[in-house]
Amino acid sequence: MHATAIEQLREEYERHGVVCLRGVLKPTEVDRLREGIDANLATPSPRAKVASRPDDPGFFIEDFCNWQENAAYREVITQSALAALAAQLTGSRTIRLYHDHMLTKESGTQQRTPWHQDQPYYNVEGSQNVSFWIPVDPVSRASTLEFVAGSHRGPWLMPRTFMSNEARWFPEGSLADLPDIEADRAAYDILGWAMEPGDALAFNMLTLHASAGLEPGRRRRAFSVRMLGDDMRHAPRRWKTSPDFPGLTDQLPEGAPMDHPLFPVLWP
Repeated sequence: MHATAIEQLREEYERHGVVCLRGVLKPTEVDRLREGIDANLATPSPRAKVASRPDDPGFFIEDFCNWQENAAYREVITQSALAALAAQLTGSRTIRLYHDHMLTKESGTQQRTPWHQDQPYYNVEGSQNVSFWIPVDPVSRASTLEFVAGSHRGPWLMPRTFMSNEARWFPEGSLADLPDIEADRAAYDILGWAMEPGDALAFNMLTLHASAGLEPGRRRRAFSVRMLGDDMRHAPRRWKTSPDFPGLTDQLPEGAPMDHPLFPVLWP
């Protein structure tokens, strides 16, 4: 990618907290990622979560932290252009893997992904980070991931469970609650893009985002990979984070860089 285009993307990323990257994965990489997702769906890990209700006509499943067992995930994470892009977008000298996250909505799924920020669910602090959201199926504008531009600048907002709306992380009242964005969408600068396989969204872990359900006749298999830049530090929590990293608190002190085999260096 030309240096001027990279600088424009970085400025957009810093301004909005999200950019849409077209064709960043090669067709062979998309095929490999699709194979990895299908293998993951066939044999979910113990960390997998069903995120739709039993009466939903579709089905929404998520799974986390499978790169060590899933060769296809590992190849795309380590061999594609994603880590270099993360370094360019964040201005970081070093990029580490944080975790992978598979999200699949089957045809007709009504369950929304509610508005939320990712970072309050995590055990990291800092601002130099990128989450890539990569669909391996075509995604319409109606069912794509949407973002509130500029919300990565804060504040941190209360993380809640998606279906029961419980505050299982930060104590109730310790963070402000999210505004009702859907009740007044015109009051926010909401960004979203129709996407094709090979495209990726890159967004900051604090950028507010959400998505609607899925139209009948469509399937939305997506893969997210979170990456950490120079200023990201370990922030142990008294509660179980999502995802959880059992035993990490005993191995990495608070405020330490994420220098651990669970978070390998991807760039340079």
